[in-house]
Amino acid sequence: MNTTIFMLTCVDIGLGLIALAIALGFIRLWKGPTLADRVVALDMMTSAIIGFCGLFAVRAQVEGYLDIAVALALVSFVSVVALARYAERLARRSDSDD
Repeated sequence: MNTTIFMLTCVDIGLGLIALAIALGFIRLWKGPTLADRVVALDMMTSAIIGFCGLFAVRAQVEGYLDIAVALALVSFVSVVALARYAERLARRSDSDD
C-alpha cells in the first residue's frame, strides 16, 4: 500500500471522527441541562475544531489553516475563562439569595 494513500485515509478518518465529536458536543451544548455542561461542551467543541483545522491543514497542504487554529485557541481560552467567571458570579448570587 502506498504510504501517501494510507496517510490521506488516516487523515480522512480523523476528520470524520472529529466531525462526529463536534456534533456530539453540539448536542450537549443544546440540551444542557446546566451552564457548566454548556461551558464544557463549548470548550470541547472549540478544541475539536482546532484539531480539525490542524488535520485539514495536513490534508490540504496549506499552512494558513494552522494560523486559524492558533487564533481560535486564543479566543477559545479567553471565552471559556469569561464564561467560567460568569458562572462563578452567578453561583455566588444564588448562594447569597438563599
